[in-house]
Amino acid sequence: MKGAADTYQGRGLIADPIHQYILYTRPGGIAGEATEQDVIDTSWVQRLRRIPQLQSARWVFPAAEHSRFQHSLGAMHLAGRLAQQLYPSLRAIFPEGPSVALLEELLRIAGLLHDVGHGPFGHFFDDNFLIDYDLTHELVGQRIIREELGEILRHLRRSPSGVFAAGEQIDPEWICYLMGKGYTQPLDSHPKWLPFLKPLLSGVFTADNMDYVLRDAYMCGVAVGPIDIERIIYYSFFSEKGLTLDRGGLQAFIMFLNARFYMYTNVYYHRTTRGIDLHLKEIFRDTMRLAFPYDLRKELHPYLHLTEWTLLEEVGRWHDADDAEKKALGAEWRQVLDRKLKWRMSHEVVLDLFEPKRGQGFLDAETVERRVRMF
Repeated sequence: MKGAADTYQGRGLIADPIHQYILYTRPGGIAGEATEQDVIDTSWVQRLRRIPQLQSARWVFPAAEHSRFQHSLGAMHLAGRLAQQLYPSLRAIFPEGPSVALLEELLRIAGLLHDVGHGPFGHFFDDNFLIDYDLTHELVGQRIIREELGEILRHLRRSPSGVFAAGEQIDPEWICYLMGKGYTQPLDSHPKWLPFLKPLLSGVFTADNMDYVLRDAYMCGVAVGPIDIERIIYYSFFSEKGLTLDRGGLQAFIMFLNARFYMYTNVYYHRTTRGIDLHLKEIFRDTMRLAFPYDLRKELHPYLHLTEWTLLEEVGRWHDADDAEKKALGAEWRQVLDRKLKWRMSHEVVLDLFEPKRGQGFLDAETVERRVRMF
């Protein structure tokens, strides 16, 4: 019986509507180690429970009340699945590469933390607040990892499937590199295999977008058709050129792209969602100046307490404020919170940039690749 009990020691399960169960590490394995539970239970990751996954779209799709926290757990799970599939081909290219346990844990933690820097209203917050400080949520997240989570990450010693090789540990800078977009370049000190992993967090099909397409569609109640994530993962491997998809996974990949496109046109850029965003855009900078009078380039700690919950609770009281500016902003926020739409679509024009012309031949491989990467 002791052997059976040891099988489950140091690991746990999280029930999830998308992936059924998400395995994670917890204390009880190696003395003095940190585990995924320790990372998940930090204030910075728990903060994501109060950052909704969908910014304005949740006023259009009432069931879409899920958070960045749930999505981050899903991204962690899929990143681990990708690591298990891709490890043999990575070691074939880099025989001196990491153990499978370190690779799995590195990608899982990168998936878990990829959204840790998000603020209220997600990407809208980037475009209407962080941009004024030359920041993005990725840059804020990198700082959180370096300054707040780095010590825990250095003490991780295993993944759900095994223990790191002797002397191995995760460098927080590796995670900062992986979660950054194109502007983040590898350092000379980074291992040669690390850039091969970057497309798994910021590429055409990633642990991030494969989870959010599935999760957002499910939570919105939107039918996007079958999405065969397992087939995409199974036919993925590393070649000398980097992340590669075998032709056996092509149709599943096309189905995924179609589903993702459907979500953008019908959920993320829904006409009512865009109307709410236009209203928010009129008042957001003035609101943040009053509600969050801090410079994130200098002060990080106040950001821990800035969530969509705290912001909406604050502005919800402004319509009764004595201050004239707060009172005016509060009246606008009251319209948003009561879903009194200020902007409505009058007409829509769809431009098809890729409409085929009569007599046009098949596209060459380079053109197809370029257009897929644009998407």
